[in-house]
Amino acid sequence: QACASPCRCPPQAPQCPAGTSRVLDACGCCKVCARQLGELCSLQKPCDHHKGLYCDFSKIHRGSGICLAQEGATCDLLGKIYHNGESFQPTCKLQCICMDGAIGCIPLCSEDLRLPSPECPNPRRVKFRNKCCEEWICEEGSEENRFEMAMAVFKEDPAHKPELNNLQENCLVQTTEWSACSKSCGMGISARVTNDNPQCRLEKETRLCMVRLCDFPMEKTKKGKKCVRTPKPRQSLRFEFSGCTSTHSYRPKFCGSCTDGRCCTPYVTSTVEVEFRCPEGDFFQRKMMFIKMCSCHYDCPRDNDIFLATYHRRMIGDHV
Repeated sequence: QACASPCRCPPQAPQCPAGTSRVLDACGCCKVCARQLGELCSLQKPCDHHKGLYCDFSKIHRGSGICLAQEGATCDLLGKIYHNGESFQPTCKLQCICMDGAIGCIPLCSEDLRLPSPECPNPRRVKFRNKCCEEWICEEGSEENRFEMAMAVFKEDPAHKPELNNLQENCLVQTTEWSACSKSCGMGISARVTNDNPQCRLEKETRLCMVRLCDFPMEKTKKGKKCVRTPKPRQSLRFEFSGCTSTHSYRPKFCGSCTDGRCCTPYVTSTVEVEFRCPEGDFFQRKMMFIKMCSCHYDCPRDNDIFLATYHRRMIGDHV
């Protein structure tokens, strides 16, 4: 189909299902929901290249092709085999994809935690019939109990009760430590729970993390030493995430490795906002872990699956 000039796109970008990318059409004009594995595709309806899919026109049917995946390893989850690039739902709460042997999942339910607050002194999660996800409800309480429970969240000030419009100032900040990076090499995810927000409400917060590069050459072990350091890259590098590249280059520290069965993981870290630019021209920012110090230990991860890891070792919080 001929491309219109100038571009004529809908006023609002399309709302795509969970796990489906928004990509530019072949004209480079409008954002469309990318076609998934096995679906019909065309120049105006491109495949999801973030998942390694391409439009195969070898068996063209009325100008359409079919989305196929690049060659890659399959995934095995609970005895069921999934092909590279295949999306699936193991439960109603997860949308997953197999990417070259690794399984990544997006939660379809909001798992945020909720502290008592003046607006909702008695929050409770309830499972409704015929609904997959639990929902928050606020139970009614007396006016006396309302502020009594809310004060557990706010700084104690006997002279003043917390004003409803000034929650941030009176908020008693509670933050967990960052979880371990979900991958031992390459880009992974780390998470924590914090109420450091204008609503003073506990929410899950994530950041990108990279303990070491997967193809980075390690130094040789020195005589008498059982662990080796991973030096800084000699040249600055740009991070890649979901097909997008960081706008700035960095020289991050990485953790080394040990030959005596111990693991070397981040111990003291900081968090920095990193800006990414996508091939479609979009920009977005993500928080990312930067390592300041590593430690060696025997509490090693048992697998390297990005979202289904059983590794729960905690890291010390951000270094100030």
